[in-house]
Amino acid sequence: MSRQFYQIVGILACFLTFAGIYAQDTPSVSKICLGCICEAASGCNTTLGCNGDVCGPFRITWAYWADAGKPTLNNEANTNEGAYANCVNDAFCAGRTVEGYMNKFARDCNGDSVINCDDFIRIHRNGRNACTAPLNNKYENIYKLCMQTFG
Repeated sequence: MSRQFYQIVGILACFLTFAGIYAQDTPSVSKICLGCICEAASGCNTTLGCNGDVCGPFRITWAYWADAGKPTLNNEANTNEGAYANCVNDAFCAGRTVEGYMNKFARDCNGDSVINCDDFIRIHRNGRNACTAPLNNKYENIYKLCMQTFG
């Protein structure tokens, strides 16, 4: 066989390897993970409403909700004036918002080569562009206790 053939096969093998890596599905956010993110964010307090630029038990901003695809409560049009607040103040719709955000922005934030809830909590709290930063101690301790208890 020619040298060119082996070069083509080598290039194809590299391409298929990288395509397989990047084609892997983003791990889903488990219900336990969602619950622990909610617990760390607010004690999962569904009565908080909006305060400043954050709303609901997950303390979600409008930009986060928009990046997550603007999910809505009860099929409300996402263009309605109250669609954001209605969704993120409802624990289930807010959970769908977190799932949508993680489906879009999930990555390995803590350098362990695994994408899991330890990364999702960092993305949620610190933002997708700063998820390698450590969590503040109180937030992290609440999260870890929750995961140890329920995970």
